[in-house]
Amino acid sequence: MTERTKPRKFTILLVDDRIENLLSLEEMLDADHRVFMKATSGNDALKQVLKNDDIGLIMLDVQMPEMDGFEVARLLKANPKTRDIAIIFVTAINKDEQHVLKGFEEGAVDYLPKPLDLLVTRAKVNVFEKLYFYERDLKMALKEKELVNNQLERFMYVVAHDLQSPLSGSMGLMMLMQEDPRIKEHEDLLEYTNMAVKASYSLSEMITAIFEFSRKNELQQTIEDVDVTELVNEIVTMLFPPSHIKIHIEDTLPVLSTVRSKLHQVFQNLIGNAIKYNDKPQGEIFVGVKETDAFYEFYVKDNGPGIEEKNNERIFKLFEVVDKENAESTGIGLNILKYLVESQGGKVWVESFPGEGSCFWFQWRK
Repeated sequence: MTERTKPRKFTILLVDDRIENLLSLEEMLDADHRVFMKATSGNDALKQVLKNDDIGLIMLDVQMPEMDGFEVARLLKANPKTRDIAIIFVTAINKDEQHVLKGFEEGAVDYLPKPLDLLVTRAKVNVFEKLYFYERDLKMALKEKELVNNQLERFMYVVAHDLQSPLSGSMGLMMLMQEDPRIKEHEDLLEYTNMAVKASYSLSEMITAIFEFSRKNELQQTIEDVDVTELVNEIVTMLFPPSHIKIHIEDTLPVLSTVRSKLHQVFQNLIGNAIKYNDKPQGEIFVGVKETDAFYEFYVKDNGPGIEEKNNERIFKLFEVVDKENAESTGIGLNILKYLVESQGGKVWVESFPGEGSCFWFQWRK
């Protein structure tokens, strides 16, 4: 049973030195999914909190012998393990502003005066219950995202490792071809061979960068000045676009300080897809940028087949293949792209019209 499929229960610790008050409060707040724990002193309350990790709310009486509610709250907030538990003070004494402020200073998040109003008490507890489940669900979502990101990094490492050997062999053969007299006799063949060798070197550098990305965290990766115009031109050269596809690159692309391998991978994925999936006799691809306060918003626009609106989010999910007839697609590239963009605070999205083309946007922090 996963965390998401576990029964949703909300545990409330009731703290009061009078048993009748505890029973009355439990009856007032009783619900099928709620679990109640009771403590009749400050020391007892502290012991129960330390032994139970799933307490979502503490209803804490202020006026108790030996250790009052203020001291209990102070100790709970001083402990990293318990400081985030919501506390509602319940009291019949001193309702003036100064007394209430003291409660908030000690760590209370709300205050209920005695005698308790049934509707107000239920309403406040319901609010904290909803906040508890929202926070729990958010933590689980972040944990799941971190797991997926780790899986992607391992996947990238394996792919890069498996590509090294065949690429080294291909590079060796092409370098031999460069020296072959029969190749040198034909300028066109020699030019194509030189381009293939150059592209292989670029691919080798990219594989090395993938190794770096998969093994190092954000702070360890090299930050350098990247001329985006130069970067995009290198990618276009390496992708060998067919003659019927024209690629237009804005001359306003910036120079920015970033991890070159990440930006390279994002642009290569988008431009490569725009070339691969273009279905027009005369293909057009445009690469440009808009500037905001915190980000550069780059775009890669094409006149290809386009994407149905219902699939605009699906295409960025891991292993999600919208076109089932496309055997070449793994459903991985755009998910890695999304992760790379989001890892430095940006977002990625697509604007598309079926039959007319698509425009992929992504933000890159300045």
